[in-house]
Amino acid sequence: MSIPAGFDELIHPATRLSVVALLAATEWADFAFVRDSLSLSDSALSKQLHTLEEAGYLELHKEGGGRKRRTRVRLTDRGRTAFDGHVAALRAIVEGAGSTAATETPARQPHHSGTGR
Repeated sequence: MSIPAGFDELIHPATRLSVVALLAATEWADFAFVRDSLSLSDSALSKQLHTLEEAGYLELHKEGGGRKRRTRVRLTDRGRTAFDGHVAALRAIVEGAGSTAATETPARQPHHSGTGR
């Protein structure tokens, strides 16, 4: 089976996919909201955000300083396009597996226990 167009190796790991999916549902999100929603540590989330930012998939905006520093994050147009393409590729994989399974394997017969009398 070939990998469908749009499948994105960068987004695919579960943590990054979760981050991007959460951000796809909003315009901007606070760092703390993303961290708490996904039950990640600050360092784990920072690492994933940095990777996605380097790829041009998201934008970070930092406001204030010291203890009042606030970091907000959003998907870029490139990030939204990559996420949409990845979701479509995953759907194609799942749908392809379902149609392959239906055509290649016989229907399962129900299993009956007992004596068969």
